[in-house]
Formats: sequence, structure tokens, C-alpha cells
Amino acid sequence: MATPLSHSSLSPLRTIAVVGLGTMGTGIAEVLARAGRDVVGIDVSEAQAATAVAALESSTARSVERGRLTEQERAEALARVRTSTDLREAADADLVIEVVPESYEIKQQVFRELDGIVRPETILATGTNALSVTRLAAESSRPERVLGLHFFNPAPAMKLVEVVSSVLTSPGAVAAVTDLALDLGKEPVAVGDRPGFVADGLLFGYLNQAAAMYEANYASREDIDAAMRLGCGLPMGPLALLDLIGVDTARTVLEAMYTASHDRLHAPAPILRQLSEAGLTGRKAGRGFYTYEAPGSAIVVPDALTPKAGDTPVPGRPVRSVGVAGSGTMASGIAEVFAKAGYEVVLAARSAEKAQTAKARIGKSLARGVDKGRLTAEAAARTLERITPTGTYDDFADVDLAVEAVAEDLEVKRQLFTTLDKVCKPGAVLATTTSSLPVVACARATSRPQDVIGMHFFNPAPAMKLVEVVRTVLTADDVHATVREVCAKIRKHAVDCGDRAGFIVNALLFPYLNNAVKMVQEHYATLDDIDAAMKLGGGYPMGPFELLDVVGLDVSLAIEKVLHREFRDPGLAPAPLLEHLVAAGCLGRKTGRGFREYARR
Repeated sequence: MATPLSHSSLSPLRTIAVVGLGTMGTGIAEVLARAGRDVVGIDVSEAQAATAVAALESSTARSVERGRLTEQERAEALARVRTSTDLREAADADLVIEVVPESYEIKQQVFRELDGIVRPETILATGTNALSVTRLAAESSRPERVLGLHFFNPAPAMKLVEVVSSVLTSPGAVAAVTDLALDLGKEPVAVGDRPGFVADGLLFGYLNQAAAMYEANYASREDIDAAMRLGCGLPMGPLALLDLIGVDTARTVLEAMYTASHDRLHAPAPILRQLSEAGLTGRKAGRGFYTYEAPGSAIVVPDALTPKAGDTPVPGRPVRSVGVAGSGTMASGIAEVFAKAGYEVVLAARSAEKAQTAKARIGKSLARGVDKGRLTAEAAARTLERITPTGTYDDFADVDLAVEAVAEDLEVKRQLFTTLDKVCKPGAVLATTTSSLPVVACARATSRPQDVIGMHFFNPAPAMKLVEVVRTVLTADDVHATVREVCAKIRKHAVDCGDRAGFIVNALLFPYLNNAVKMVQEHYATLDDIDAAMKLGGGYPMGPFELLDVVGLDVSLAIEKVLHREFRDPGLAPAPLLEHLVAAGCLGRKTGRGFREYARR
């Protein structure tokens, strides 16, 4: 179980050997040298050692250009690094960090050789993120001095370091490397020995599901990546991230995780094997899920799978006026988005009073926008004038597009679609904003299922750029084209997907959240350590428990139940801890208590 770490004054680790000078090893060497440590970089390849030195010179030169280092500090840091192809150069090291390829055979050979070279008190650290630290330690003549020290790529930029103990590791060794991590300006998190540890343990399951989603032809690679960037605020989409990590590396990590967990969510998607065996391992090969300008380049170039701009087979229907059904935050947000884009909007609720309240909420939102300089007072007034509140759906008679944002209850939505079918003119497009219910069930409640489509906005609708456009097997091509055109006019990024539970974002997000709950339930790590690991190691804007408390534990549980029911995968069964908290009424921020407690307002 992860425990809070404090800075102590155990033996300083001054001379550090880094074995393996690939991207990660070179990055770790730079971090150590810049923090005043003497570094011995060791690699079997003389060419690789030379490449590492050139990379260090280039990286530190960029730091000088950006004002992060002085020229003198750069010279001193570079002078602290020497390289060799001989492992015996590690003899005087206080700590050895190996970052050789993810193979038991290679790593065990390094540890066996180091046993005969280093001093008895030297700490031996493995940089693995997939293999058992315990198994590696057991091969050493001093297993109590072996632990895991897992940096994240790029090591100079990423703050997280996972300090991994086996049952054999001495507390003194853990304290010494924890101190080192703090001295390096990193944030160490103490974790036990299991494949993937915390950050990769959660990250790689999500990446694997994204690969499987793409392989199933459910959505394009561009749409999957855009959905997770825009819907979750992630710095990269999952398929682009797999290319950056290396498809072969991801497959190795997932194999190790599956061996330990037997969770089907960790069984590597077949496409990972196919790409790996074809040598299409991502950026380093110049091709993986995407095609790159050259091996090692970050620049994506068009290929046969790249969508062509403006490639729409049929034109959409004209849309001048829009009806929005509902009076909650989502309905008022959607009405604001359409009115800002110049559409005439009819905002219908169950009563005229509720509709007026929703319009007043939009007025306040627009006023905040004026205060922040995002729009003028005149533009805000014109936007508000375009919204007509009403207590009857009969006022949808002339709208070209009707968007429902009522309660996430299938019967409620079906009744509403039956009503819309009666009141809306022929040719009007009918859209549901459901995030988890079958769109086709709403369509079947009408006499015109070909006119029904999903438009899943994200909350808050005025701020969030993503709309998932959900076609059913019955949706007409021109209806799909209409919604794509409308999304462009309201300045939203549309992604296409089919009508199955969770669409793109929720189908990838909620299993990840559920797995985080399982980690806490199993006492593997604390809420704080998991949240810190995902923010610092995965670049997530919020940790999983922060997000669960914001979304609402009841909402999260409902979505997880829908996913489990649709896909029948045991790994998707909601974590009992989540069910217990919901049963106890601990629903997150809205009740003052979820995974954490909040001050009552």
C-alpha cells in the first residue's frame, strides 16, 4: 500500500550509474546531472552512448535558450556525465538504475553482473514498468537492495517517480531513493510490486480498449483521439500515445498485466500484435496507428486512412431554427450555444416557469461572458433575444432541428420522442443528447426513425468543444450530414460513432475510473497517490477520484452498469466500493461526501 513519504537525511546518493542509454536512460542521466549528481552512462553500444551524449548536449542547449539553465550550469552538468560500454564502470556507484529493454533475461543478466561489480551497500534500481521487481530482486545476491524506480517519459519534464518495493526491499533503500527523487524535484509515490504499478496500471488498460475500439472499426483513429482530448482534456489521444510509447512496448506491458490479472481488459488487442510483428511500432519506426514524416519524427503525414476534408457524400438539410427540450444545465447550455451561433431557439420545458428559469440561467451565463471580455453586451443581448421560452412542445412545430436534453431515463425520452414525432414538421431532424442510452430506442418511438440521431454534448456545453454524433442503423445519410454541418456552424468538433453503450468517451473513461476504484478497494494505493500519479504521470487534468466526485458517484455507477450490461465483460463489473458508497448516499461533491469530504456551501 502506498504511504506518505517524508524527506529524510539518509545516505546521499552522489554517484549514479545509468545502464541503458535509450530515450529514457538519457533523460534520467540529464535529470541527475542537472541536480548535481555524477553520472556514469553505460550502454553496450558505443554508437548509442554517443547518441546519448549528443542528445544531452542538444537538450541542455535548448534549456539555455529558454532561460532554464545558464551556460555555466549547462557546462557543469555535461561535465558530470561520462559514458562507457563497460558495466565495470559502475563499481563506485552509490545507485545503479537500469533501463535496458523490457526482458527478464536481459535485466537479470545485468543484475547478475552488477552483483560482482558494485559495493555491498549499492542500491540497484530497475526502471521497469511491466516486469516483476520481486522476480528481478530474487535473482540478485542482495535482494534487499533492489527496488523499482519508475520515471516517466520525458524524464526531465515529468514530475512523477514511482518507488516500487518488493517484499524483500529494505526500508532504508526505499528512503534513500525517495530522498533522491525529492532532491531531483520529482514527486515520489510509493507503490507495491504489480505490473504497471499505479499510473501505467490504469493507463494501459485504457490504451488497450482504445486500440480494440479502433480495430472493431467503431470509430476512426482521428475521432477516437479527438474525443479523448476534447472530452477529457487529455494532452494526447490514446492511439497517438500508443505510437509515442511504442506499440511493441505497450504490448509487452499488457502481456505482463494480463499474466498477473487475467482481466480481459488487459489482454492485448490483436491489432497491437499485428502492428508489432509488422514492425509498425509507432513514431520510432515512422509508422504505427499513424504515419510519420520519418522514423523518430512527431509530424503526422496523411496516408490512405486520413479523412479527406469536405468529403461528404450528401448535402444536409437546411437548419434555421432549433428546438431544445429540457430546463436543466445541459438544456440551457445547448440553447446558449445555438443562439450564440445565430440560430433562432425555442426552449421548451414542462412548464413556462421552468423555461423562463432556464432562460434566466442563460442570461447569467452570458453576463459572465461579458464580464470576462468574451463577448460584448450587445452580442449577449442579441443572443438572449433569439431564445423563446415556452411551456409546450407544440411550439416546436416549425423548428428544423429538435434536440432533447431531458432526464437520462429511457421511458421519459421515448415519451418525449413520441410527442416530437407528432408536433415537429416532416423533415425535421430529431436529436437526443443521451450519454448512455440506445439512440435507436428513441428512434423507434417515432414514425420516422431515419430522422433520429444522437448529439452528445459535454457539460458545460458552451465551454466543451466536443459533440459525439451517433448514427443508428436507421439514420438517413442526409440527417447525419445535417448534424455535421450544424456542429461546424456552432463551432463544435464532431466525432462519428455507432449506437452502442458509452459511445467513445464514456466507453473508454469509465472502465479506467472503475479500475482506479478497484486499486483503492484492494488497498494497493491511496486516493491521493492515485490522483497524483495520473495527473503527474499521465497528464490528466484531474485525478480519477477528483473526477468521480465531480461527475457524481451515482451517475458513474449508472454508466458503468450500462457498459457492463452491453459488453458482458466481467472486468467492467462496477467495483463493490463504488456501489457501497452510492448505497450510503455518498454521491460526491453534490452531497458533500464521495471518495472525499467537501465543505458544505
